[in-house]
Amino acid sequence: MYKSITILYLVCFGCYLFFTRQPDYLDGEKSPAYIEWLPDSAAGIKIPKAVFQEAGKKYAVDARYFLREWKQGDRTEVIYETEHPEKGTVYAFWGYWMLWGELLATVLIYFALFQIALSLTKNPTPEALLEQLAFKPEKKKKYEE
Repeated sequence: MYKSITILYLVCFGCYLFFTRQPDYLDGEKSPAYIEWLPDSAAGIKIPKAVFQEAGKKYAVDARYFLREWKQGDRTEVIYETEHPEKGTVYAFWGYWMLWGELLATVLIYFALFQIALSLTKNPTPEALLEQLAFKPEKKKKYEE
């Protein structure tokens, strides 16, 4: 039971990851980029941005992510949709495919549903046990007449 639940969870989570990424993995374009520390328009502090070119125009997308350190001039890859290159993102496992919030939420959901399933099947009533012990499968004919 544990293996089948875990396999089902991993398949569902993998499909969720594949089909919900923005920009879209299948329609997105990848481009090499480099890191520049540029001032943020809202806060005014310098943050790492991935700078890349699309159709001769330079774009800079936010490259900050939890537990990732960038240095000036680091090379990376950016994925973007050609209609909106300004909405691109750094193409990396942590940050594009896997986000901390999604990972934490899905592990909590998996754990909660698993505990519910265990509590429902752990202590059956005596009547249910007697019914299971008395069950005899019917003999079925190999071919119908």
